[in-house]
Amino acid sequence: MSAKSFRKDQRPYSSVVVDGVERTPSRAMLRAVGFTDADFKKPQIGIASTWSKVTPCNMHIDRLAAETEKGIGVAGGKAVMFNTITISDGISMGTEGMKYSLVSREVIADSIEAVSACEGFDGVVALGGCDKNMPGCLIALARLDRPSVFVYGGSIKPGCYCGKDVDIVSVFEAVGQHAKGEITSKELAGIERTAIPGEGSCGGMYTANTMASAIEALGMSLPNSSSRVAVSREKAEEAHAAGRAVMHLIEKGIRPSDILTRPAFLNAITVVMALGGSTNAVLHLLAMAKSARVRLRLSDFTAVGKKVPVLADLKPSGKYVMADLANIGGVAPLMARLLKEGLLDGDCMTVTGKTLKQNLALIKPYPRKQDVIRPFNRPVKKQGNLVILKGNLAPDGAVAKISGKEGLVFEGKAVVFNSEEQALKKILDGSVKAGHVVVIRYEGPQGGPGMREMLAPTSAIMGRGLGKEVALITDGRFSGGSHGFVIGHITPEAYTGGPLALVKNGDVISINATVRSIELKVAKSELERRSKAWKKPRPKHKHGVLAKYARLVGPASEGAVTD
Repeated sequence: MSAKSFRKDQRPYSSVVVDGVERTPSRAMLRAVGFTDADFKKPQIGIASTWSKVTPCNMHIDRLAAETEKGIGVAGGKAVMFNTITISDGISMGTEGMKYSLVSREVIADSIEAVSACEGFDGVVALGGCDKNMPGCLIALARLDRPSVFVYGGSIKPGCYCGKDVDIVSVFEAVGQHAKGEITSKELAGIERTAIPGEGSCGGMYTANTMASAIEALGMSLPNSSSRVAVSREKAEEAHAAGRAVMHLIEKGIRPSDILTRPAFLNAITVVMALGGSTNAVLHLLAMAKSARVRLRLSDFTAVGKKVPVLADLKPSGKYVMADLANIGGVAPLMARLLKEGLLDGDCMTVTGKTLKQNLALIKPYPRKQDVIRPFNRPVKKQGNLVILKGNLAPDGAVAKISGKEGLVFEGKAVVFNSEEQALKKILDGSVKAGHVVVIRYEGPQGGPGMREMLAPTSAIMGRGLGKEVALITDGRFSGGSHGFVIGHITPEAYTGGPLALVKNGDVISINATVRSIELKVAKSELERRSKAWKKPRPKHKHGVLAKYARLVGPASEGAVTD
């Protein structure tokens, strides 16, 4: 154990809690949890663990947290571990429970901030594994602005059914295939039993891996944190290294505000676009930037998307999973390529205490014979897959995930549903047909409340073979596993009287990803008439956390945050 001594200015928060005669009661309580005389002179580092047995994404985080604790101790600090919550999107998807998903991001951020600020931690290492853990952790670290490092729990390995790789999205799509009669109940059960082989976050470029990659690009996690498999030796080593890294940040006086700059957020958007990442990245990066007091707008995603191609052939629309990317070197070599092309700002500071350019200088390139990451002259898509649409149906913006495989233009007649459950039922029973634009409304941040993900209906559409023949639009959002012609985050949302509330069955809706428009082909006078007749629905929840969230939350176009 290091006998390193630290100045009082290197433990500015813990010294207030434990130094001096008047703090004797505080020291007495801390002795009961394992503090020694020497520990009171060390920087205290909070380890925010999102360990939980409610989901495979987080079931191993406690082991990683223990490694982080060792790393902090080796570097001379005193670690104090605490927990916060997690929920499972995959388990709650398509139910009322999913309304708590985005809410949990705020609860996680609030709880980490509350514990760290209350207990006087001089630094924080946060470990997350599932979708909302990661932005929740980063929002808290930005608010606290104390030396901090984020550790991603890592990706799951793919399952195998009948010789083919399967994952959670395979299960959702199999439900649609079963409804169509393409697979038997026995085959559906086989996919169910093999898709999730163990610990780690969902394997494709879904929201968890997207956000882990974005955080690495921001500089808040160690190089290649985003692409190490959960069960790997390298992931445990990284957790240990993160403990040492946060102590280095304390010695250097480097805080999140030195790292979370506007150029860093643009770097994150660039990497997300190159990877073909989840639409949730838009929502979460806006929220994280707001907490970091960095100006970020929907227009920034458009600007970056116009110049950054999709280079990764990853699920849900592609072929490979994160474990395949890890096998060829991870995300860091991709970032090195982007830097070389002038698409990243290499001067941004990172948690290594070095700039992004310095971190990437010694990164080895991908092996020649691989096609997980395409070269710039042969991209999966010439421009980014996340497209911001505007028009009379979404005056403040909407977010589309356009891989190019589903086409760039869609026009069809609306079939309108006031909840996800209503839509899913009609998709599965065959009522939704080619040429329809499925409208799911009153699922926004306030109206849901909670802005549920629509993985169940989008997967059912894909499973029924309608991915290119049906579009789906909503003021809710999508799982990173969703693909097809899908548009979410429509703002203003229906619950606040946005134009989505005025759509009727049979109305023609036109979507054009090339000119980035989404239009309801109804006369302005008719929309004004409908608006006057529209009545705001009653709140779905009058008490509890969902009611509180609905009262506080802002629009999706600003990150759907509550502060």
